[in-house]
Amino acid sequence: MDSYCSYSELPQVDLAPLIDHSLLIPTATPEQVMHWCRECDRYGFAAVCIAPTHVALAREQLQGKPIAVCTVIGFPTGATTAACKLYEAQEAMEHGATELDVVINLGWLKSGQHERLHREIAEICEATGILVKTILETTLLTPKEIKTAADICLDAGAGFLKTSTGWQGGATVEAVRQLHEISHGQVGIKASGGIRTAEQALQLVQAGATRLGTSQGPELVQQQAALAER
Repeated sequence: MDSYCSYSELPQVDLAPLIDHSLLIPTATPEQVMHWCRECDRYGFAAVCIAPTHVALAREQLQGKPIAVCTVIGFPTGATTAACKLYEAQEAMEHGATELDVVINLGWLKSGQHERLHREIAEICEATGILVKTILETTLLTPKEIKTAADICLDAGAGFLKTSTGWQGGATVEAVRQLHEISHGQVGIKASGGIRTAEQALQLVQAGATRLGTSQGPELVQQQAALAER
């Protein structure tokens, strides 16, 4: 994380409505998914983010509530085929997903296969018609590659640029700031991975993040409340 800021210097925004409450561990059980959904309702989080196998359950648990059901596509490597990703996205939508976090094909990006990368994202956006957040895995990219990936995803129709899966390092203020500058505020920016304190979350918001992907949502809200009381 970049240079330290005191709490009073950070944006005074409520973190809860920015949080995608994430449960993406491979051992997640239906009981945990239901608990995550209850926490989303209790704290007023933006979304629950779960694996595709849990989408139908999350949709059932959150029926009638203003909380998005988000799932991940091509997670965590982005290296499944375009046809597999498209099917996974369509099935997730049919099961009740309202947002898709899609891991881009990093090998295509790094080898200059930009048209294939564009086509893969565009097909998912067009076929589903729901919000697509493209995961760039910024810790594995150079600043030039981040710009190239972001430009491709924006042109393909992505509604958000997301920093990370959390499996290859996490969000940094520098990466979020770069994505915000590239997008000119035209799409959302989701910071994800390694967000464990309210101060860290607020620094990311200050840099341009409009969503925060974290499994620590309740803890962040509680920390923010404690900081506000000082």
